[in-house]
Amino acid sequence: MKTYKILIVEDDETIASSVEKQLTCWGYETKCVQDFSKVLDTFLAFSPELVLLDISLPFFDGFYWCREIRNLSKVPILFLSSAADNMNIVMAMNLGADDFVAKPFDFSVLTAKIQAILRRTYDFSTESNLIACGDAILNLRDASFSYQGTRLELTKNDFRILQTLMEHSGKTISRDELMTALWENDSYVDENTLTVNIARLRRKLEDIGLENFIITKKGMGYLIQS
Repeated sequence: MKTYKILIVEDDETIASSVEKQLTCWGYETKCVQDFSKVLDTFLAFSPELVLLDISLPFFDGFYWCREIRNLSKVPILFLSSAADNMNIVMAMNLGADDFVAKPFDFSVLTAKIQAILRRTYDFSTESNLIACGDAILNLRDASFSYQGTRLELTKNDFRILQTLMEHSGKTISRDELMTALWENDSYVDENTLTVNIARLRRKLEDIGLENFIITKKGMGYLIQS
């Protein structure tokens, strides 16, 4: 799967850092502009596949840089701004922006819009290597898990449990189904082994601030809410 490069043009360091951290967890390569008098130079040097662009910036506003980029490239541009009145949205779209997200924004909405823009622009397969449940993200490519930017390394069993539950989020998965997913070639596994694996995984998730992610349905199995 290609790693897409995203340029972040945002002068609020807290927002820029949060966006960069989130997108990195989703597998994107990111770069934040440091010198806002030379946005175009950074754009040319980095050669991104998508630009996230604020309106209110030092030196020149986002509309100026949108025009400058459009003079050179058809790269998709997504505006991020607290100035989300109709006039600014219309101006952004008329200048060639592909979408507009108002601040404050939900990261799940932002990532969904980014994925949609990249898919439309570069026509890659809709099949994703990422499974998301809220701010929890499972990367099928490298068997890693992240929550709100914090990455968690998984054991093979951790990964198979999360993959099975997250692929069927909102549905209760029976203990037998989970045991088959984990030990399909061994019919003599002690059922208590699954309980131990679930308990160990829950502790890991709690350590990164994710509590009550895996819910026990007594007498039925386990559930991750969608």
